[in-house]
Amino acid sequence: MASICFYFHVHQPFRLRRYSVFDSESNYFWDFKNREILHKVAHKCYLPANQVLLDLIRKHNGRFKVAFSVTGVILDQMEQWAPEVLDSFVELARTDCVEFVAETYYHSLAFLYSRDDFAAQVELQRQRLKDLFGHEPKVFRNTELIYNNDLAQFIAQMGFHGILAEGADHVLGYRSPTYLYHAPKCPNLVTLLKHYRLSDDIAFRFGNRGWEEWPMTAEKFSRWVDNVNGNGYVVNLFMDYETFGEHQWADTGIFDFMRSLPDVIFRHPDNDFVTPSEAIQRYPVSGEFDATHWISWADTERDLSAWLGNAMQSNALHELYRMEAAVKASGDPDVMRDWRMLQTSDHFYYMCTKYFSDGDVHKYFNPYESPYDSYINFMNVLDNLRSRLKPKGRAVPWVSRMTDQDLSIPVRPPTEAV
Repeated sequence: MASICFYFHVHQPFRLRRYSVFDSESNYFWDFKNREILHKVAHKCYLPANQVLLDLIRKHNGRFKVAFSVTGVILDQMEQWAPEVLDSFVELARTDCVEFVAETYYHSLAFLYSRDDFAAQVELQRQRLKDLFGHEPKVFRNTELIYNNDLAQFIAQMGFHGILAEGADHVLGYRSPTYLYHAPKCPNLVTLLKHYRLSDDIAFRFGNRGWEEWPMTAEKFSRWVDNVNGNGYVVNLFMDYETFGEHQWADTGIFDFMRSLPDVIFRHPDNDFVTPSEAIQRYPVSGEFDATHWISWADTERDLSAWLGNAMQSNALHELYRMEAAVKASGDPDVMRDWRMLQTSDHFYYMCTKYFSDGDVHKYFNPYESPYDSYINFMNVLDNLRSRLKPKGRAVPWVSRMTDQDLSIPVRPPTEAV
């Protein structure tokens, strides 16, 4: 039997406005651009894709199922600028065929730097999903599928029964991501692994006319899924929701593909669709997924280099989290919210200098002309945030910037909270 587990990640950051060293205003975020991008993505992706999913659920009497993680920052944007999109997600939630997966509220890298703030952000997200959709998440997905054994143990202690991760070849070895696993010392936390080849066939290669398998059809994809029968249990198709209509435009046929896929999948009596929790309840764990080093779903390396690959990124993150004690001691909720919104991983992704095979991905929705422009803008904002702190007896750390000579400093990924 082969089950398909569709998981879609829904996120847009609050991008920073152009902020010079002479600015003194505390309105850091580019509301006009953020609203414009949200409306664009809503009409190209969120609204039509949600309608397709709702139609499929109704057509197949609840046999078609999917899962989402929706960041707190995109929920805030929907509530403010596109309530009709939020309503469409609520309508999907009411079908009971959609599972909502937890993550950090601010789509942050907090686990790498502050376990306390990480846990707080996860609980904020958990509660927001429960309030909006009536679902209390039991499965966790870390920002950008960043994962290792330490994270799995921490998540198990938080009471989750499942976690999503990348099916990285260098960790799996000869084994398949179509089986279920657990991390060392985490017998009660099931790890579901992304089948990145089949996921990327939809997310990245679908509209590529130079791809040897183009054009993709539901029948062709179904045959690839059928090959799992006898060689695994579940095909985890994890991708950004913007795949539908934004990354892959409507004229590629991506919506038609999605509309026809369940019909073709259900022709095989042993195939169906499941949510992550259903996969965990239905199938046994087949072995240990021992990720001693950090992995993610980003780029060809599937590591942390998209956010910590150069000295600018490392410096910006270090300085941001160095302010944590003073931010929390200030007791100022506006400062706290701004500090957490600055943790969103996109800010550091825009500083990435890996403009090689993954260049187009790093440029997507990027408002900056260069990674250095992104770094300077971010540090200007951080300087202003520091000036707003009321430390209540604590010393407020000055923001330390790199010089041009610092660009050659080797980057050491954090392994413990700073």
